[in-house]
Amino acid sequence: MFSPSSRGRLTDRDLGRFAGSALFDRVARAVCHAGCLPRKELYEAWEMARRVRRLFRGGRVVDLGAGHGLLAQVMLLLDDSSPAALVVDKALPASCAKLHEVLVHAWPRLSGRVTFVASPLEAVEIHDTDVVVSSHACGALTDLVLDRAAGAGARVAVLPCCHDLAACDAGALAGWVDRPLAIDILRAVRLEEQGYRVWTQTIPATITPKNRLLLGAPAALGP
Repeated sequence: MFSPSSRGRLTDRDLGRFAGSALFDRVARAVCHAGCLPRKELYEAWEMARRVRRLFRGGRVVDLGAGHGLLAQVMLLLDDSSPAALVVDKALPASCAKLHEVLVHAWPRLSGRVTFVASPLEAVEIHDTDVVVSSHACGALTDLVLDRAAGAGARVAVLPCCHDLAACDAGALAGWVDRPLAIDILRAVRLEEQGYRVWTQTIPATITPKNRLLLGAPAALGP
């Protein structure tokens, strides 16, 4: 079986599985050529990016806790009206340059539009016109991403994971629902309390059981 949840790296041996002409197949073939990305990350980035782009168009993409930065680059491919992307992680993997290289080879319009920064997430300047995204920011890092975005009045989308039951707030809900779900519910409530319109979605559980997608935009921006 070819499971989308596998952590095995995609390589040129997998090219035949992505023989179509759709954008996803073309991105997948580029990822195979890079030979550095776990299969799971391809599917997570794709499923998250296309849901975010259905709601949030334009704006600089700021990918926090970005790893290889595939999410940010797929966001640019799905909506070319975004001028640029900023890919930020405390320590960027060395192979992120290889992935970017093969994507630029396939889509030259990405050249010069993606900046990679090794930095604490707290040090990044965020603007109210940005779209802030983070896929599987572990534990309290998801709360940091939400706080940074809300502090700037930026649109935001997170796919939480690895809920830190000691550090993350589950409130009084843990008696009714499991604690990770309680933590995510309170995250949505806090965004609303900060004047955000909130959307709650999921990506396919066949990719990851940590599949809750939380999106928010300042209510003043309208639907």
